[in-house]
Amino acid sequence: MIALIQRVLSARVDVENTTVGAIGPGLLALVAVQPGDDEPRTRRMLERLLGYRVFPDEQGRMNRSLADSGGELLLVSQFTLAADTRSGMRPSFTRAATPEEGRRWFDRLVELARAAHPRVEIGRFGAHMEVHLVNDGPVTFWLETP
Repeated sequence: MIALIQRVLSARVDVENTTVGAIGPGLLALVAVQPGDDEPRTRRMLERLLGYRVFPDEQGRMNRSLADSGGELLLVSQFTLAADTRSGMRPSFTRAATPEEGRRWFDRLVELARAAHPRVEIGRFGAHMEVHLVNDGPVTFWLETP
């Protein structure tokens, strides 16, 4: 599982001119499911999303996690993160899970996140989405669960 996380002041996802998910300060996580992802990898990704220290402490150092800061979480499925771009001029998606497997593990991530964190919003799996964000910093990290 891959997540590209961005610390945001705000973010929202629109589908067909309708906002389907929106947050204030917190994390936007673009998530790709890969073949072989399973329950332990999904749980580990959630642990990293909630625990990765990207928010400033009193001295301005990145020592606080989403859980520590009380920020919000916006999860958006994005299979293109799993693209193989090592050669040629067109991405290959052989490193991405099938749509069925992707939905299964993305939905499980959402379920676990909502059970563990008070404010979780989502995009719409498989839809053409417009993602709007105000990146704070900018602070952006690539997380993977091996």
